[in-house]
Amino acid sequence: MLELRDVSKIVAGRTHISDVSLQLEPGSLNVLLGPTLAGKTTLMRLMAGLDQPTSGSVLMDGRDQAGVPVQKRSVAMVYQQFINYPALTVYENIASPLRVAGADRATIDRKVRAAAELLRLTPYLQRLPLELSGGQQQRTAIARAMVKEARLVLLDEPLANLDYKLREELRAELPRIFAESGAIFVYATTEPAEALLLGGNTATLSEGRVTQFGPTIGVFRNPADLITARTFSDPPLNTIELEKRGSRFVLEGTPGIPVPGRLAGIADASYTIAFRPHHLSLRDKGGGVPVEARVVVTEITGSESFIHVDYAGRRWVMLEEGIHRIELGETVRLFIDARHLLVFDGAGRSAAAMPMAA
Repeated sequence: MLELRDVSKIVAGRTHISDVSLQLEPGSLNVLLGPTLAGKTTLMRLMAGLDQPTSGSVLMDGRDQAGVPVQKRSVAMVYQQFINYPALTVYENIASPLRVAGADRATIDRKVRAAAELLRLTPYLQRLPLELSGGQQQRTAIARAMVKEARLVLLDEPLANLDYKLREELRAELPRIFAESGAIFVYATTEPAEALLLGGNTATLSEGRVTQFGPTIGVFRNPADLITARTFSDPPLNTIELEKRGSRFVLEGTPGIPVPGRLAGIADASYTIAFRPHHLSLRDKGGGVPVEARVVVTEITGSESFIHVDYAGRRWVMLEEGIHRIELGETVRLFIDARHLLVFDGAGRSAAAMPMAA
């Protein structure tokens, strides 16, 4: 087990990581989700031993790793910029950590070919990296990390520089690849959709802090606070400040929103109401609360439309399937799916949990 206990990293007076505590189990896939500069890469470097924490401890199986050089740790890392030896074939690139470790020829051949088969690189073993596509080069880097049979494998946005088709292909393959290894995998990404696709556990990061850690779908459905909800929403989360008065969330000058039954027990007070763009629609999908808003911008991507609206001075975005051409400035009737409302108190903490089956 990899354990971080109250780990902080301060550089030139600036806090990069603040009081992070995590426990990562063998055989687990753990996603670090957060925007650029949230601290994901710094946290991975601390896990790997490339950097030392300013305070706190990094332990592997209960043993403090302070002072243990990275060369003596069982760790492999794959970066956003895939790194291969240009003068070596794919076979030799994958084999390189095994040769450094002094493995015999038969062991090297067996492990290289097994990794190549798993990552669909067998036809390319005798090619040089520059003769490969970007996706094949990145798979080569991942295969090299896998044959090392490290107990900790760190993947720092490994698909970010690949084109859309290759990203989708590898995203679908990676959970299968991870499932066949008993290592601790840590995967950094800026994309909520990628975290959901990979599954496993997710730690959301904001400004060097882990705001929540747990099973990915649980963190997505039940963010502990408003920061986590925003981190786990793309397009951005829609929010509005309303006051609960009895059976309604109200805002002066608007009809307000009925309080869903699961929230009936929360105290009358001011709250931030939040919902994701796909829970705002042009039609009632069941449990919808009608609101009228003015269209500000419409973006059509082909299969989907992003419709930006103004409601009581708040800018919301709606994600609607299909092509929808709506005149700018037009007032339209929209429906908020009240079953998926997220409610946060004045301190930004969740006021009520969502049903996991919702």
